[in-house]
Amino acid sequence: MTGLTGAYVPGRSPLHRLGAGVKLLALALSCTALVLLSSPVALGGAAAVVVLLYAVSGVGWAAGWAQVRPVRWFAVALFAVQALSAGPPVAVTSTLRMVLAVALAGLVTLTTRTAAMMACLERCLAPARFVGLDPFRLSLLLSLTVRSVPVVSGLATRVREAQRARGVEWSMRAFAVPLLISVLRHADTLGEALRTRGLDD
Repeated sequence: MTGLTGAYVPGRSPLHRLGAGVKLLALALSCTALVLLSSPVALGGAAAVVVLLYAVSGVGWAAGWAQVRPVRWFAVALFAVQALSAGPPVAVTSTLRMVLAVALAGLVTLTTRTAAMMACLERCLAPARFVGLDPFRLSLLLSLTVRSVPVVSGLATRVREAQRARGVEWSMRAFAVPLLISVLRHADTLGEALRTRGLDD
C-alpha cells in the first residue's frame, strides 16, 4: 500500500504501467458502457472481462474481493427490491452493473499510485482556478475520498473480527461505537500527515 490512505498494490502489470489519465478515462467509458448494456448475457461477458483484468493486474483475488465486499449487502438488497418490482432479469442486470462498476473503480485504485492520480486530477481541474478554487486541494479531496472507502471497510472488518474473537454478539451500537473511534483516529492520523505537508488550512 502506498500514499496517505490508498489501497495501491505495487506491480509491473500492463495496468500498472498505464497512465492515471488513461485509466480514469477508461473507467468513465466502461461505466457508461455498463449502463448501456441491458442483457444479462452481455453483462456476464463484461464480468468475465473484469475478472480477466484483475488476473492480468496481479493484485490478487483477496484485494479484488476487498473492493466489492463493502457493497455486498447493498447488492443483495438491490437485487431483492428489483426482483420484486421489475422482475429477476432487471434485478440481475441492475445488480451486475453496480458490482462491476465498483470492481472497476477498485481496480483503478489498486493499480494507480496516489500521487499519479492526484496529478491527473489536478490537471483536469485546472480550470477551477478561474473561479478561485485550488486545483491541487480539489484533487487531494477527491483522491482522499476515493482512497478512504477501502480504509473504512478494512476498519469495519477489523472491528467485527475483534468482536467475534471476544464472543461479542452482534449489536449496531457495539459495532458502530468502536468503528467511529477507529475512523476518528484514522482521520486524526491523516490530518497530522497533511499538516506535516503544510496542508493544514
